[in-house]
Amino acid sequence: MAKEWKTRTQLVHEGSRRSQYGEMAEAIFLTQGFAYDSAEQAEARFVKSGDDEFIYARYGNPTVRMFEERIAAIEGTEDAFATASGMAAVSGALTSMLRAGDHVVSSRALFGSCLYILEEILTRYGVEVTFVDGADLAQWEHAVRSDTKAVFFESISNPTLELIDIKSVSEIAHRFGALVVVDNVFATPIFSNAVAQGADVIVYSATKHIDGQGRALGGVICGTREFIRKVVEPYMKHTGGSMSPFTAWIMLNGMATLDLRCRAMADGAAKIAAALEGNARLSRVIYPGLASHAQAALAERQMGSGGTMLAFDIKGGKEAAFRFMNALEIIKISNNLGDAKTIATHPATTTHQRLPEDQKVSLGITPGLIRLSIGLEDSADLLADLQQALAQA
Repeated sequence: MAKEWKTRTQLVHEGSRRSQYGEMAEAIFLTQGFAYDSAEQAEARFVKSGDDEFIYARYGNPTVRMFEERIAAIEGTEDAFATASGMAAVSGALTSMLRAGDHVVSSRALFGSCLYILEEILTRYGVEVTFVDGADLAQWEHAVRSDTKAVFFESISNPTLELIDIKSVSEIAHRFGALVVVDNVFATPIFSNAVAQGADVIVYSATKHIDGQGRALGGVICGTREFIRKVVEPYMKHTGGSMSPFTAWIMLNGMATLDLRCRAMADGAAKIAAALEGNARLSRVIYPGLASHAQAALAERQMGSGGTMLAFDIKGGKEAAFRFMNALEIIKISNNLGDAKTIATHPATTTHQRLPEDQKVSLGITPGLIRLSIGLEDSADLLADLQQALAQA
């Protein structure tokens, strides 16, 4: 029956587990361990646990399992594993499947911590990593080879909003038997069609849109049941990157409004991007939903939306960007995204500050670049705040 439900119904009901009390709200099973009726039952559970049988919270928990089943249902995957953070999801998905001597191809336009995992951690243990311009399919064709075990990319890059053609890259990777791992956080689970387009593994920072109110860190890895339970779970439960029951409860409550929030945010982002385009104080406005975006057609085909994020480059570099940010009244300065509150970020000095200058230049992370995560405020109020701050830049 659940397979026939629409997304909003799944976001409210999928994966629900009720105790004997029949509670309406999802229960928090705030326990690290579970009691057994007998020694024989304990032995049997350690040999093979059933769907509603749990051993230890690091291995699984009823509240966490509700979250995993709910996100897997809307993502269209067989299973999911909830993690302590978005970066635990990225590192867990990659590290659990890779060994010394394996080869990975990745787009080079990534969040700073993702780059650290690929450039520093994986290579330290003997994994070869090749970076490509993610938008250039010819580079993927040239880089993927017979010993490539995985390709990795952000479906929309952070912070310059470059899209990767999931379907085409997946076709290239699958010809060589490589798994396609997609960080889909900017696309959100609402605008994601990554599985239908060929992705094998999808990771999210649940800290962002899934929570949506800046309350908790969390992440999730979505994929086939075999990959999640045979590859990811053994690695995660032994290395300790699992999500806490309380965090899972927060995420479950966030998911009830996820569809409504993401669509409202995307509508606001589209209006604001259109209004800012052509502003004399900006050298460029970047939003996948604008006709001026080089991949606008791909964004429409891949997501059906321009998304909740936009970016723009302020003339005058860092000094002008800082004057702009300091003049904001409604919009908050932070480095999170996907929040109900609109957030402005200066990537060159925060999220991507560790990158060498030449790498920032190659990725388009200029001193004047501002990344904007649109929240749930009235778009007219946000636009007025942006315009008065730009006047002071």
